[in-house]
Amino acid sequence: MVSDRIAQAVAALPLRSGLRVLEIGCGPGVAARQVARIVGPTGFVLGIDRSAAAIAQALRGSAVEIAAGTVAFRASAVESFALLPGEAPFDIAFALRVGAFDGRHPAAGAVAVQRLAAALVPGGKLYFDTGTPLAVLPLPGQ
Repeated sequence: MVSDRIAQAVAALPLRSGLRVLEIGCGPGVAARQVARIVGPTGFVLGIDRSAAAIAQALRGSAVEIAAGTVAFRASAVESFALLPGEAPFDIAFALRVGAFDGRHPAAGAVAVQRLAAALVPGGKLYFDTGTPLAVLPLPGQ
């Protein structure tokens, strides 16, 4: 079951087939699976979360998408996230209820925007849930 909050946020993202999308604070992977359905078999979604328990839950609930190669999950805090060697950058990133972007943890947010600027394609955008329903956070050099 997808909550109204997640459904509205996903609907507000500028998604299209083939995009590479990074979800920050993916929790159990509900939004990542919804995004994967939209970006389709040529797209890809990576969900990250600082909680190993959340990543384990996301992995358990996403077997079909993982097998199809459209979704993956990684245990990582956004402020320490980096692309793996050879990993392609992401077209967009989004975060729902993530303290680094909603004002609860501004120091983490300052580091996170630097990390995300390096992980997104030139012109890539970070969407987060303090707008109606989403806002765009400017990234350094973007």
